[in-house]
Amino acid sequence: MPRHKPNADAARDAELLEIARRQFRIETLETRNRDALDFHDVAVWAIRAALEEAFEAGRRAGSTDTQP
Repeated sequence: MPRHKPNADAARDAELLEIARRQFRIETLETRNRDALDFHDVAVWAIRAALEEAFEAGRRAGSTDTQP
């Protein structure tokens, strides 16, 4: 089982939030229990761009995890 750095989850969450802010102009990824705040119309090209950013962030994180 891989070991995670203590702040790995916090760093991942911060990266995801930054992608959401950049690509979707969403201010938080926390549930706010209001449809107007929790559901968003998003263009497919923005979804693709966000997925590409997340994939590259994962690739970068993976390459640093394998370094001694």
